[in-house]
Amino acid sequence: MPQLTRRAVVAGATAAAALSPVMSLPSARAAAPLSGKQAPGFYRYKVGSHEITVVTDGSSTFPLSDTFVTNTKKDEVNAALAAAHLQKDQMTIPYSPVVVNTGAKLVAIDTGTGEANFERSKGTAGQYHSNLRASGIDRNVVDIVLISHFHADHINGLLTPDNKPAFANAEILVPAGEWKYFMDDGEMNRQTTERMKGVFSNARRVFDALGRKVTPYEAGKEVAPGITPVATNGHTPGHVSHLVTSGASKVYVQADVTNTPMLFARNPGWHIFFDQDPNMAEATRRKVYDMLVAEKMLVQGFHYPFPALAYVEKSVSGYREIPVPWNPVI
Repeated sequence: MPQLTRRAVVAGATAAAALSPVMSLPSARAAAPLSGKQAPGFYRYKVGSHEITVVTDGSSTFPLSDTFVTNTKKDEVNAALAAAHLQKDQMTIPYSPVVVNTGAKLVAIDTGTGEANFERSKGTAGQYHSNLRASGIDRNVVDIVLISHFHADHINGLLTPDNKPAFANAEILVPAGEWKYFMDDGEMNRQTTERMKGVFSNARRVFDALGRKVTPYEAGKEVAPGITPVATNGHTPGHVSHLVTSGASKVYVQADVTNTPMLFARNPGWHIFFDQDPNMAEATRRKVYDMLVAEKMLVQGFHYPFPALAYVEKSVSGYREIPVPWNPVI
């Protein structure tokens, strides 16, 4: 048997490398192009026999002002952001409307910041209608649009960019208390801040474009199969949340009982400058979150990080959200 020497092995390896098509390829390849965008944003889960689709509208990012939390120093807010591993001196607020398919009715709850905002925000917000299409839901077959309150990030999606009804065949249901307050000329004329004047003006703009063809609804009365409004006043005078029930399963669609949970669930005594009646909003927040903890009920938070579904538990400072793990099946 021939004996292999070290010199023979090295020589053979060198010859093989010279002949190998793989080894002769250039060592560097052109990089794949960057995508630069996310996949469509929607997520589905079941509550009993009801199917819920969370449809992200994107988010807004802006500098943290000294008065974003009106009763707390900015340093404390920054500390809370840092504790949540978020960037200091900056706020990012996500928007997460939902659509409930009860089997009998297709019900959209709130509508995001509007398609026109997609271009204004360079695509970071105003995504709701494109993501709704991507989810397979045709807005023209939506039966009911339920509005929780009249802030722009909840009602602007009622219109297309050319100010036509976005949900052409849907009945638009609005909280009776909210309608009474924001459609009252006397209340509008009593406003003294530019922000509140803008809220009134935008509400009139949206609902006038719809010909004011809306149906006011009262809290406590079922508005669609398994969907019952719950009065959660304070954020606005007529603010409403919605309890979605099917069989023994429930989810509490809280609208703006809290804003981002890392700040306002964990610190329920903090007052965000969006709240019209901060003390009432705090009382409502504590009452709702005590109920969520006691009943171990799912909460769907409009301003929670997508897909915005969580349980909550008591913490030292207030409450802590426990995000529900992503489920690859419905």
